[in-house]
Amino acid sequence: MASLGRQGSTDAASIRPRAAVIFNPSKQGVDAVRDAVRHAEARQGFATSLWIETREHDPGTGMALEALDAGVDLVIAAGGDGTVRAVAGGLRGSGVPLGLVPLGTGNLFARNLRIPVNDPHDAVVLAFSGFDHAVDVLVAEVTRPGGANETHVSLVMAGIGIDAAMISNTNPDLKKRVGWLAYVDAGLRAIPASKPFRITHRLDLGRHHRSRVSSILVANLGYLPGNIELIPGAEIDDGKLDVVLLQPRNVFGWILIWRKVTWENRVLRKSAVGRQFIELTGDKRPSEILYSRGRAIDIDIEGDPEEFEIDGDEFGSVESVRFRVDPAALIVRVGR
Repeated sequence: MASLGRQGSTDAASIRPRAAVIFNPSKQGVDAVRDAVRHAEARQGFATSLWIETREHDPGTGMALEALDAGVDLVIAAGGDGTVRAVAGGLRGSGVPLGLVPLGTGNLFARNLRIPVNDPHDAVVLAFSGFDHAVDVLVAEVTRPGGANETHVSLVMAGIGIDAAMISNTNPDLKKRVGWLAYVDAGLRAIPASKPFRITHRLDLGRHHRSRVSSILVANLGYLPGNIELIPGAEIDDGKLDVVLLQPRNVFGWILIWRKVTWENRVLRKSAVGRQFIELTGDKRPSEILYSRGRAIDIDIEGDPEEFEIDGDEFGSVESVRFRVDPAALIVRVGR
């Protein structure tokens, strides 16, 4: 009988769920995450987690595939937006849920999903015990100068133009000290030096349009740090991507864009009276910021290649990009 009891105990241990924690070893706070994971494992009846470090040449995609091969029931990404994006690329379409423990600077994906960004312990608890929510993933098919082709995923927002230049010009030391505010410094330096460029773009295989822009953004989510709503109504689970054209004609145009984003989007659109005011005061003049929504967009750059960024990370220069949405392709652990 004792032998049967031990066997039963072994079987029970073998069927306990198991998580994998994919972490960026360069980030501060990993030791605190380890302690939180141990406590969460005990509370939720999980076996000891598999811990996998990211590497400089692979920020998480290969580690996610390794975790899937190990048969884990949950994958936790502990790092910044780059780590989360890479891990999501490996998990896309697998059905295995992704938990988020933000250890980066911007943490845009976590912020938009209301994951605790300043408390790793609470984030770990949510990763183990939260609710599964299916979200969209954006797939970017990139053509580089010279014709090389690459495929990347985006969870938050990708851009061509001044936003990418701003990110590439961000001071890394300042970013460590003040976080996402370092992007403001880079933006103030990038705007005066920016030059508009021409693109040809086509939404959902419709008509081709030519535009002169300072930037074109393709987004899965609408909020930036500081609770700035860049894209009203953007939803991560609507099966669509949002496109933003920034086309200011001068410095005053940038002021109008800032006014629209911080006042109209953030304040007026939050009430019925405000929305009615927007409709009454709207006009037919060309706008400095234009919105559209669809399932795919093709973007071709006329002239020299432009800088490209995904989710706040620079990705070099591109000649063209095709974005498409992969609906409900990723399961993420969220709160109520």
